[in-house]
Amino acid sequence: MTTPRSAITVTGLRKSYGKAAVLEGIDLHVPTGTIFALLGPNGAGKTTTVNILSTLIRADGGQAVVAGHDVAADPDGARAAIGVTGQFSAVDNLLTGAENLMLMADLNHLPKAEGRRRVADLLARFDLSDAATKPVVTYSGGMRRRLDLAMTLVGNPKVIFLDEPTTGLDPRSRRTMWDIIRDLVASGVTILLTTQYLEEADQLADRVALLDHGRIIAEGTPAELKRLIPGGHIRLRFAGLAELESAARALGPNTRDDEALTLQVPSDGGVGSLREVLDRLDRAAVEVAELTVHTPDLDDVFLALTGRPDTATTLEGATR
Repeated sequence: MTTPRSAITVTGLRKSYGKAAVLEGIDLHVPTGTIFALLGPNGAGKTTTVNILSTLIRADGGQAVVAGHDVAADPDGARAAIGVTGQFSAVDNLLTGAENLMLMADLNHLPKAEGRRRVADLLARFDLSDAATKPVVTYSGGMRRRLDLAMTLVGNPKVIFLDEPTTGLDPRSRRTMWDIIRDLVASGVTILLTTQYLEEADQLADRVALLDHGRIIAEGTPAELKRLIPGGHIRLRFAGLAELESAARALGPNTRDDEALTLQVPSDGGVGSLREVLDRLDRAAVEVAELTVHTPDLDDVFLALTGRPDTATTLEGATR
């Protein structure tokens, strides 16, 4: 069921609370050393999925294997291989940053000397050395989130579940966290990310799954998902009206703005589409003063697929 390159494999996962079905047979495959983003509206089943994969609750059916351990048959093995950072910081405000990390080292049964080395390394890695002896209550939001993630890493997890890791952070702190997450993946860690910031998933994720009403309705790279949604176009600006006229004749269907000397040509944003437009202009001997490619973002994908069930059903087959 799993391969050496598979960090998380989920097949037919189901969970209900009473008569309310929360997960209706979802499948997921997360390769080792990648970032996988799980997106969906509130109540879609994201938290339930993460809670099952992190052994906090049991599924009603299906199978989930994390880091080679079946979470139902071998929960202790799975727990030893994972780390979990929730939406709300789990640090102790009355302890210092170093004391919080040493507490985690003790909970992971690290020898004292190894624990101290590990704590010093993480404090330096997360730029917290200068604040190591200060109570956490004095930390900024960004410092607390970095400490929270550092605590997750004390046990050297192979797989980390990040539940909205940058909630409440300012843009600078959010980008700092993004850099840390990228560095973790570069070191071989696998991350399953849930987030309300779709830009975050776009920036970080190798693959994205969109969960709605307990089902995966779309999955792919951010670029693949964005190409599913209409509205992408190439915007061309020309030096004069003569060039605009010639381009309009050469390119077929387009949206024209004579005042701005621009054309908008429908496009999926792919290289092939761009090459076709440039080839047509070249054959017509028309020079372009400026060219920009516009594609829908993940916000558009999210709204289209979760806002129109009929569209989601149509698109599901194209993304799996």
